[in-house]
This record gives sequence, C-alpha cells and structure tokens, in this order.
Amino acid sequence: MTVVLTTSPGFGKHGRVPEVIARNGWELVRCIDTTRPDGGLSDHIARAHYLVVGLVPVTAQTLQQASSLKAVLKHGVGVDNIDIPACTAAGLPVMNTPGANADAVAELAVGFMFSLARNIPAGHASVTSGGWDRKVGTQLGGKVLGIVGLGNIGKRLARMAVGLGMQVVACDPYPDRDFAAEWGITLLPLDELLAQADYVSLHVFGGAGNAALINADKLALMKPTACLMNLARGEVVDLDAVAVALEAGRLGGVALDAFVAEPPDITHPIFSHPRALFMPHSGADTREAVENMGLMVCEDIESLIAGQRPARCLNAKDLG
Repeated sequence: MTVVLTTSPGFGKHGRVPEVIARNGWELVRCIDTTRPDGGLSDHIARAHYLVVGLVPVTAQTLQQASSLKAVLKHGVGVDNIDIPACTAAGLPVMNTPGANADAVAELAVGFMFSLARNIPAGHASVTSGGWDRKVGTQLGGKVLGIVGLGNIGKRLARMAVGLGMQVVACDPYPDRDFAAEWGITLLPLDELLAQADYVSLHVFGGAGNAALINADKLALMKPTACLMNLARGEVVDLDAVAVALEAGRLGGVALDAFVAEPPDITHPIFSHPRALFMPHSGADTREAVENMGLMVCEDIESLIAGQRPARCLNAKDLG
C-alpha cells in the first residue's frame, strides 16, 4: 500500500481530495501534533512513500530516515522550508502547487486593507463592549497599492485592486511586463514603491535572501500614514522595527499573516498596538484553495506512481 505522510493540517480533508485518496487506496498518515517540533514526522517517515509538506521543515536529517521515500510535495507554494538540494542529492523530486491559493491569499490582502481603512476590528470591539466609538476611516479608491512580488498572488491582488479603483505599483526581480502594461501597473524599484504606496503588500518567498527585506531603513521610506501587510513569510519583516515605527507614528498600520515563530510570542509589543492586525497564517485557508492544492498534490502523486515526472517538478533539471 502506498503510504502518504503529511505535515499539513488541511491536506486530505476538503472537497474531492478525500475521495481521491480513498479511490487510490492510499494510507494517509497525519503528523500534525503541535506539541512536537516535527509534528510527529520522525515516528512515521521511515515507511512513507510520499511526503506532503506543511510548515514543518524538510531537512537533510529528515531524509536520512526516509528509506522508502519517492518524492516530496508541498501543500502550498513556498518551498523555503524544504532543503531542495538535499532532496536532489537523495534523488527525490520536489513539487509544489503554484497558483492554487492565489485567489485566497489575494482576497485576505483585500480584507486587510478594508479592515485597516475602515477600522473594522476596533469598531466591532467598540459595539460588543457596549460602546459606540465611530472612527472616520478612508476609502481604498484612489489610493496607491504597492505589491512586492508580482507572481500568481500578486497578479490576482493587482486585478482586485484595479477593480476597487486603486492605482497599483509593483516590484519584482523578473516582472511580467506584458501583464503590467495590460493592467496599468507601474513597475518600480523597491525604495520608490515604498515611498509612493499607501498600502504595501508583501508576496515574496522567504529564506535568507529576503530576511528583513522590510527593516528600519525601508520603513523610514514609507509615508507615515501607509500600512504594511505581510502575507509572505515572517522573516521578511523586521518585527522590532515595525513595532518602533508604529509606536512613533511613522507607520499607519500593519497586518500580519506570517511570523518567524508560529504561533508567535505575543509578549512582543506589536501585539498590543491598536493599529496592528493578525491572522494565524491563514492566507491559503479557504475550502476552495485547500481543495485545489490537495487535488494538485494527488495528481502529482498519481503521475509519479505511473512512472511520469510531473510538470510542476522544481528540481527536474538537476535530477536529469
């Protein structure tokens, strides 16, 4: 029997995915014990044929125990927690699910903007506590949205923002210039984007190359009324610098869906600031997105079992 091991809490639970797993006769083993750093992965990895990855890292040490493993598949897009060179050295193809959660993450970014612009969390808290604190907010139409990372998610967000009447500027090392021209998006260096934007939304990969991409120096470039949104990875933002900027009135607000440690240490001063919003890394958590990701993972496992290499294989060239 094919054994599929997963560290993703959502894999195999939604839409048609459970039916596909049952139809194929796979044994699905969940390693999602939040009291253990690896979710319990080490207890089962030796007999797994396919590893479906959530947020638990896949390291060279992990692979040393994986004597039966045939492939590593990310239930999501970001693969910064997968040691791809180590997988390649072990002869393991690595796949992800590009585009599957783009709508979900982009919609949460829009939700963050509305929440910040119209003080929705504070208004809700006021009414439910017996108060009636009517705060004057701002409209999104006519504002400038800066998108850092114009990939699948960034493009979807750009379309939504244009529909809301926003002006969109974007930064990307390899921009799709045809898309930008079609949607009236101005491509800018990061520093210029930060200086112009009313809202900055981060959609870049994590890892050392983007660690503290938004630090004290970058925050100093932003308008004091601007809002920062991180729907990427926690390490992309210097949380200490953001807290200082908020407290000093040099940043209008922040909305975070990703943290260096998850769950985060809520004794950090940013978690008590009234202009800071938080979600528990839920950008991709819609029924539709989780189903899409799961179906893509299952499709790739079926291809691998049939002796084929999926088109989404990230290290195909290095595997030969």
